[in-house]
Amino acid sequence: MAGSYHEGTPAVPGGKRQQFGSRFLNDPARVFHHNAWDNVEWSEEQAAAAEKKVRENSTQRVCQEKQVDFEINAHKYWNDFYKIHENGFFKDRHWLFTEFPELAPSQNQSHSADLHTENHWSEVPGCRRSEDGPDLIIDQHKCSSNSLGHKTQTLPIEENVTQKLGHLELCADEFPGSSATYRILEVGCGVGNTVFPILQTNNDPGLFVYCCDFSSAAIELVQTNSAYDPSRCFAFVHDLCDEDKSYPLPSNSLDVIILIFVLSAIVPDKMQKALNRLSRLLKPGGMMLLRDYGRYDMAQLRFKKGQCLSENFYVRGDGTRVYFFTQDELDTLFTTAGLEKVQNLVDRRLQVNRGKQLTMYRVWIQCKYRKPLPASTGS
Repeated sequence: MAGSYHEGTPAVPGGKRQQFGSRFLNDPARVFHHNAWDNVEWSEEQAAAAEKKVRENSTQRVCQEKQVDFEINAHKYWNDFYKIHENGFFKDRHWLFTEFPELAPSQNQSHSADLHTENHWSEVPGCRRSEDGPDLIIDQHKCSSNSLGHKTQTLPIEENVTQKLGHLELCADEFPGSSATYRILEVGCGVGNTVFPILQTNNDPGLFVYCCDFSSAAIELVQTNSAYDPSRCFAFVHDLCDEDKSYPLPSNSLDVIILIFVLSAIVPDKMQKALNRLSRLLKPGGMMLLRDYGRYDMAQLRFKKGQCLSENFYVRGDGTRVYFFTQDELDTLFTTAGLEKVQNLVDRRLQVNRGKQLTMYRVWIQCKYRKPLPASTGS
């Protein structure tokens, strides 16, 4: 079935999925034998055509009045999206543990021991967030019932607690998860397709997961999920661009921060300050993990004239926005935030819809950046 990422994947002892990055299309006649091909090289003609398409769809910009509306009412557009689609739109990201082993249980005690060995990475076809836009959804899977079922009880007063915590000067022993030994924060968590696989897979008693989203509708879906456990997870509404609102946890407290297709959703001029604030939350040696859109991804090429906000920044039909990065842009953002590069890779993926005999060229970037350890005085 087209869109099922398990099909055609080599079997691995124990049933564990292999990393992507090793399936190459050597025979064009076999293009429809699998759902995705890795590290696809673009011809000069294809690259030139992509550049031309972006020039064309960028010539007509959205008027300033509408741009202001998209910024001021950004939360409304995302709330509308989640109210319409709820939790039936996305598929859980179980590929995370292959591509980001820092999230797996075995990493919690020695997560900084070996961070330079991973050179392959993946994105599951069909595991797409709304960043692709409604016209680019490859496969709208229903989320598994055991991970995204809803509780029937009423929502606790956690949102009020979240708002209060956001304005407190937090002490090291006065915040949610303060007794945890390994802390993960996902920014832009949506309905929990990253958070819940982490909680279900990583049973380390010292683990605590924080997750926040711009959309109150998304956070409500997380908090009413049957897998949501307040003793292991804290979900809260937060605008990562709001310089006046603090995170409900202190500086130097996080081991991992996850950014999966979220940085691209904010205004480019606000990205640096947002990352600077997040960087301060990391412990020395802590990691920031990112996966996001790359320049000339199919989604960028499909935008029409009149949807461009600024260079490489667009608005979709539902009012949500998206930016398309280069590796150098992301490297500058992370290093300016005081982090050091562990990984910065571009993935040119050829996705295939075998049912419709369609080929789709995707471009994603995956990054891992680490907060430097203090200089040792003993060496």
